[in-house]
Amino acid sequence: MSEIQPYKATERRGETFSYLPQLSPDKITKQIQYLVSQGWNPSIEHTEPEKAFSHYWYMWKLPFFGETSVAKIVAELEACHRANPGHHVRLVGYDNYAQSQGTAFIVYRAGR
Repeated sequence: MSEIQPYKATERRGETFSYLPQLSPDKITKQIQYLVSQGWNPSIEHTEPEKAFSHYWYMWKLPFFGETSVAKIVAELEACHRANPGHHVRLVGYDNYAQSQGTAFIVYRAGR
């Protein structure tokens, strides 16, 4: 339990897992596998750190409807990060059935 980060009123957090330490590449891969196993459609978004809490993030390509290859999703995340090194990059899993986001979490934080 010591790995969970305490809430600080001066520090803004966002998305799933934001109070945990940075996810390792292996843990990110497992989260992507979970997203795919649920039948959710992955989508990659990015934004400048100062705009991270606005409602709009830039979409990296269109959502990857029906994509089941974890390696392809990881490759697209890395491509987005390389193309936008000063941005936060997040992965969103859209749930067709509930017509909402099933998950969303920041994969790359700017400056890390």
